[in-house]
Formats: sequence, structure tokens, C-alpha cells
Amino acid sequence: MSKMDALRAMREAKYEAAQKTAQKTSQKTSQKAGAKAPQARTRPPVAPPTTTPAAKAKPEALCGHRNMSGRTCTREHGHAAKSHRYSS
Repeated sequence: MSKMDALRAMREAKYEAAQKTAQKTSQKTSQKAGAKAPQARTRPPVAPPTTTPAAKAKPEALCGHRNMSGRTCTREHGHAAKSHRYSS
């Protein structure tokens, strides 16, 4: 058996295993969905937060992450973006 034939056989075996797993999980989810009907949850209305002029005037803290050349990140502290924005 050549290397390519072995790779093809492994790939087909993985595909079949994934198909079986997908069928099992879809059967389990359909059984769970039939057993319980989802109930809608209602939340009480939330009042909008009040802001004071002092809170508006406070500057946001910056990330402060430094890169190798010494530049600092100018995004807000705790940003969700994976990349940083650097300035000198």
C-alpha cells in the first residue's frame, strides 16, 4: 500500500467516524428537544444607569501594552481586540 493510499484510507475512516458522531448527537438533541418544551423567561425592566458629570469627564484608561520597540497601545484598557494599536 502506498503512502497516498494509506492517507486516503485514514481520511475516509475519520470522515465515517465524524458522520457517526454527528448522527448520534443529532439524535440526542432531537430526543431532548421532544422531552422538554423551552419556556420563555421574562426579566423585569432595567432602569438606564445614571451618569454624573464627573464620570463623563474622567478619561478612559489605556491598555498600555508595550511592543518590542517601546511603543504603547492606545486602545482602551481590557480591550477585546486581539491586536494592539501602537503609537510612539
